[in-house]
Amino acid sequence: MTNTLMSIQIIPKHNETEVIPLVDEAIKVIDQSGLKYEVHPLETTIEGEMNACLILIEQINERMAELECESIISQIKFYHVPEGITMESLTEKSKE
Repeated sequence: MTNTLMSIQIIPKHNETEVIPLVDEAIKVIDQSGLKYEVHPLETTIEGEMNACLILIEQINERMAELECESIISQIKFYHVPEGITMESLTEKSKE
């Protein structure tokens, strides 16, 4: 059961590469995770178990390190509901 929504915004710093191609790499990591996600202009929201979300943060940061980023700022928001939560359950009213 999905019990966590996580939104992540990363701001990687690299001497030679602009931010957007690096963010695209982070989105590839998210896509490869198999977790449900939605990309928004300023952050990406992921739906999954808390542990899977935490592991994903680590994987994204590892990928940025592989790309030789000097530093990575990760801004994370969690919404955890032990009984279960989905993105749709929070947004369905606004889509009517």
